[in-house]
Amino acid sequence: MRPGMRLWLGLMWLLHWLPLPLLAPLGRGLGLVFWLLVRERRHVALTNLGLCFPQLAEAEKSALARRHFMAFGRAMLELGLWWWASPARIRRLVVIEHGERLAAARGRPLILFAPHFVGLDAGWTRLTLEADMVTVYAKAKNPLFDAALRRGRSRFGHSLLVSRLEGVRKILDPLRRELPFYYLPDMDYGRKDAVFVPFFGIPAATITGLARLAELTGATVLPVITRQVGHRYVLSIGEAWADYPGEDIAAATRRMNAFLEGEIRRTPEQYLWIHKRFKTRPEGEKAVY
Repeated sequence: MRPGMRLWLGLMWLLHWLPLPLLAPLGRGLGLVFWLLVRERRHVALTNLGLCFPQLAEAEKSALARRHFMAFGRAMLELGLWWWASPARIRRLVVIEHGERLAAARGRPLILFAPHFVGLDAGWTRLTLEADMVTVYAKAKNPLFDAALRRGRSRFGHSLLVSRLEGVRKILDPLRRELPFYYLPDMDYGRKDAVFVPFFGIPAATITGLARLAELTGATVLPVITRQVGHRYVLSIGEAWADYPGEDIAAATRRMNAFLEGEIRRTPEQYLWIHKRFKTRPEGEKAVY
């Protein structure tokens, strides 16, 4: 396993020297290989798309799933850019839209709501060139890949990576010290600290961390979406959410999912459909995967 991972990381390092117009199609080709070979994740993606877009015909659903695998494969291969490319090159490849919104929100606790679009790592790395930040990450199973991931994500400034196993409480101190929190709360993490709220009309176990942290710290919430656009990435910073979270944590969590649905509909192929978003079901409901 380890020699194979060393070879993969070495290939990523070599390929990061390629210009993006050459690297991107290689990544899309890698995604098609994933589509053909990784049957379980293909099933997960098709199941998710069937639940969230029931109006799609089978051929349309399969075509969308293939485009997702291509976008995901590209993002995987382009990790080498964010881990090893120069700051100047990263600034050219990842364009920030509405950076003034981020500047206006500094000087107080700030949460950047960064859902699981395929450009997630590109966005994180680009923002760490502008400011120190903190984020929660899931430890990779392979120790070599995990070490490379940690080095790659912390290479600029003094940004902090906190393991999800340590819990969100480890975020409170840096957040109160006004270190922006790059937060990814849109996955199924089980029943703990979660409520069932609609996601494309399907009850989905959704953690309430965004609303609770905003309530606890008085943080401003800014959505941050990073998308593949041609041969570059565009990091779009949305407007600050007014009156968030309000008095009802469940309603605030529904609001988060509703916002996310709108963003997904803009570029549905770029959301992480290979994740088992509906794995946790309400009591009495059968498994969907």
